[in-house]
Amino acid sequence: MPREYTPSTDCTDLTRPPIALQPVTSNQIRAVGYDHDSRTLAVSSTLGAGNVYHYPEVEPETACGFFMADSLGRHFGEHIAKLPSLKYGPELAAQA
Repeated sequence: MPREYTPSTDCTDLTRPPIALQPVTSNQIRAVGYDHDSRTLAVSSTLGAGNVYHYPEVEPETACGFFMADSLGRHFGEHIAKLPSLKYGPELAAQA
């Protein structure tokens, strides 16, 4: 089933909320984090400039399924990438 195309978006000017990112072993995903209070999943890709994407309103079970997946990149593409997100640039991501 082909994935719906989502055009690239500009980075937000907002300061990235402080969600700690943990490095992971993946060809596509650099680091991940999750904030239980806001139910926000944070993902940094190995591709590009090091932007950090925040996916709000992600249920804990969805985040856990992502973290435990055999292939983070495949699971991300199939279940997470299509969700609404905010994109933070690398310089803004470094502030958190």
